[in-house]
Amino acid sequence: MNDKIDFVIIWVDGSDPDWQEEKAKFSNQADRRTDSRPQRFRDWDNLMYWFRGVEKFAPWVNKIHFVTRGHLPKWLNTDHPKLSIVKHSDYIPEKYLPTFSSHPIELNLHRIKGLTENFVYFNDDMFIISPVSEEIFFKNDLPCDSAVLNVHCYSVDTSFHFCQFRDIGIINKYFNMKEVIKANPGKWLNLKYGKELLRTLALLPCPRFPGIWQHHLPSSFKKATFQKLWELEYNELDDTCSHKFRHMLDYNQWLFREWQLASGEFCPRSAKTGRNFLLGDIDSVDSVCSYISKQRGKMICINDGEMTDREFEENKRLVREAFDTILPDKSEFEL
Repeated sequence: MNDKIDFVIIWVDGSDPDWQEEKAKFSNQADRRTDSRPQRFRDWDNLMYWFRGVEKFAPWVNKIHFVTRGHLPKWLNTDHPKLSIVKHSDYIPEKYLPTFSSHPIELNLHRIKGLTENFVYFNDDMFIISPVSEEIFFKNDLPCDSAVLNVHCYSVDTSFHFCQFRDIGIINKYFNMKEVIKANPGKWLNLKYGKELLRTLALLPCPRFPGIWQHHLPSSFKKATFQKLWELEYNELDDTCSHKFRHMLDYNQWLFREWQLASGEFCPRSAKTGRNFLLGDIDSVDSVCSYISKQRGKMICINDGEMTDREFEENKRLVREAFDTILPDKSEFEL
C-alpha cells in the first residue's frame, strides 16, 4: 500500500504582459550560456487536457499543486477541492525570485506547503492519455522507475543540456557505480526495461556512472530526497537557483531522480509507460497526434522544438484536435 500521492505541475503564461515586462528587466543577465529561447515560454493552449486526463485516468490522486508565477488560466476552477494554487513566492525563497528558469522552480518543490511525501512531478507538456494506477508511480511507498545507464553527448549547440553532466557528477561523488549495481542487480538488470537494458549491458565496463537514461516523462519523487540533497549540496543548488534563466552550469530535477536510482530506493518499472516527442525537430505532428488519439501509451511528453510561427499555430490546432478525440468533455477543474 502507498501513502497519499500528490501531483505537481508547473506552468507559465508566456503571453502575460506583466510577466513579459518583468522578464525584460532581467534580459541583460541572459548570455550564450543561458537558454531563453521563445519555445520555453509559448503557450500551446492545451492545459485543460492535462486536467481532463488526470480526472478521467487518475481519479485516485490526492491533490494537485498547480505552480505558477501568479497568473491563472481563465477557465480554471480554483474552487475544486483537489486543487491547490501555489505561487512561486509561496515556496521559493525570496532571494531566488523572480525566476524565468524551471530549475529553481523544480529544485524547491519539497518546500510546497502541504505537499505529500510521495508526489509525481509534471512539466506542462506531459499528459496522461490512458488509465494509470498508483503502482505506475509508487509501489510499497517507493518511487517506480527504470534504472538504465546512458551516455550523455555534449554539443555546443545544446549547451543548456550540460546540466546532465553536472547531475551525474554529484551522483559519482557519492556513489560507486559497480557497488550500486552489485547491491541491487535485480533493479539495474531488469527485463522490464526491454531494449533499454542493452544500454546498461554495454556500459557496465565504465569505471563510474557515464550517465543515466532519462525517460522525460512524469517523475515520482520522495520529498526526503530533495531535503537530503539540499543538506549535502546546498552551495551547488543555491548557485543554480540564483540564475534567472536556464544556465549551462545548472543542476535540474533529474539529479533527484538519479539519486533515488543510485541509492536503490525505487521499484523497477517498464521503460514503455509512455513516449517523449520532440515536435518540430525530430518528430512529426502526425506521429504525435496518432499516439494521442490511439492511446498508444499511458503518458506522453510533447517537447516544443524549432518551428515557424505558422507551423506552431497549425501544430497547436492539430494537437488539440487529437486530444479532443479522447478527452472531449470538460472536467470539474474547468469553469
